[in-house]
Amino acid sequence: QLQAYGGGHVQPGGSLTLSCAMSGITLDGHAQAWFRQVPGKEREWVAVLSKSDPSKFYKDSVKGRFTMSRDYTKNAVHLQINNLKPEDTAVYFCAAGRFVGLLENVYEYWGQGTLVTVSS
Repeated sequence: QLQAYGGGHVQPGGSLTLSCAMSGITLDGHAQAWFRQVPGKEREWVAVLSKSDPSKFYKDSVKGRFTMSRDYTKNAVHLQINNLKPEDTAVYFCAAGRFVGLLENVYEYWGQGTLVTVSS
């Protein structure tokens, strides 16, 4: 079971850390990802962490601003977001699965989503 939290309202240029607690899922045994969705648009991937290595992949529009990491003490993953922009406004979802990929259907487990709103 995945539980995402940490969203909120932030001014442009601000920072936020999203977290996803993962119950019953071993971090090293699964790939993890963050997706986001704006109403009326398709869900898009923003960050992916492979099972082992681990290798990290970021969508071009978030590179340098988003950092995904694992927290083994909490069995969770985090998404540190810096220099937030209005276009980052979306519901952010965490996901996990046995395989790594950029498409939604790769991931078997999903959190419920947490809303990030960026505006002044």
